[in-house]
Amino acid sequence: MSQGHVLVDDVEEICILISVITQEVTEVQATEYLDELEFLAETAGGVTKHRFTQKLPKPNPKTYVGTGKIEEIRMYINANDIEVAIFDDELSPSQLRNIEKILEIKIVDRNILILDIFASRARTANAKTQVELAQMQYMLPRLTRLWTHLDREKGGIGMRSGAGETQIEVDRRLIQDKISALQKKLKSIDKQKAVQRGNRGQLVRVALVGYTNVGKSTIMNMLSKSDVFAENKLFATLDTTVRKVVIENLPFLLADTVGFIRKLPHQLVDSFKSTLDEVRESHMLVHVLDIAHPSFQDHYNVVCETLAEIDKVDKPVIVIFNKIDAYKYVEKEEDDLTPMEPFNYSLEDLKKTWMAKLNNTKCVFISATNKDNIEELKALLYKEVKLIFQERYPYHNFLY
Repeated sequence: MSQGHVLVDDVEEICILISVITQEVTEVQATEYLDELEFLAETAGGVTKHRFTQKLPKPNPKTYVGTGKIEEIRMYINANDIEVAIFDDELSPSQLRNIEKILEIKIVDRNILILDIFASRARTANAKTQVELAQMQYMLPRLTRLWTHLDREKGGIGMRSGAGETQIEVDRRLIQDKISALQKKLKSIDKQKAVQRGNRGQLVRVALVGYTNVGKSTIMNMLSKSDVFAENKLFATLDTTVRKVVIENLPFLLADTVGFIRKLPHQLVDSFKSTLDEVRESHMLVHVLDIAHPSFQDHYNVVCETLAEIDKVDKPVIVIFNKIDAYKYVEKEEDDLTPMEPFNYSLEDLKKTWMAKLNNTKCVFISATNKDNIEELKALLYKEVKLIFQERYPYHNFLY
């Protein structure tokens, strides 16, 4: 596996998506998960031709899906010139080997797809180093798969010094050395970042967090009047951007962080330490949700679970429901007995529901693109930041 992209730059590769649906996943969720996987594939430069799903208690340990399903997939690939098979879970090294033998095309799992997107998005030395480390950590246990076409090196006459060293063992040593070098480099970068954070003075730090593609960068640009890269694609922002924001006469620092996602590879959580440090060292979190997305409640839970892993400290949270301009309310018919979906509630109903569910968490419903309810957001930020400032720096109260 090279460090290059899984899908070829500027060349669209024809893909199929493959997913196992367990008992805990509903039909609606299964569709949404595959929609997200297709969006990931599109972001990486792939075009999805077909989706394959199979209901199983858990993925098959040998081939992810069952014997009959993998044969069905193989026949479809041969008949339709498919170039890439993308699986919606992390595949073990043995699964990768077995599947490649059967399908005989490029096999990509969810983790390496996300890593590939991160690699294409990385701009700074920091982000590039973090992504490369995550790729190396992913690659190390999968080296066997990469060298199945090579036999063990055999020593000739006068060369039989013992077991010898296989190509895979050489590569494993090289990758382990590379991982050590990258970890040292990141430690140096983290020290520099820590110094930068320490030099920010007596300002309240606020971190934007949320699922990927919910509009954090657009909100950052609007509040700080800056030009942070924003795009309707997954992981448009990798490097943490910090900007000074002033509302009325109150300054504070606002950090835009990398978006979270379902099944975020643990290698990325480990390697993107400096991004996560902005979350850890913030005094308040602003959790942004895309209310127009049918799974925004699941996204809320994913982000909260990830935050609980990286930051054990309770701190104030504001929830921003963004993209109200794109929200589509679908009223149910009286005789429709199917369960209520989020879009079956009006925005007003959702406000009441979420205000009750989140208890003391402050919420605001906005459209960052259309600038709807922005003054309400600014007023809420001013109030909450001021409270933190007064608590941390009481001797400056006369200023505000």
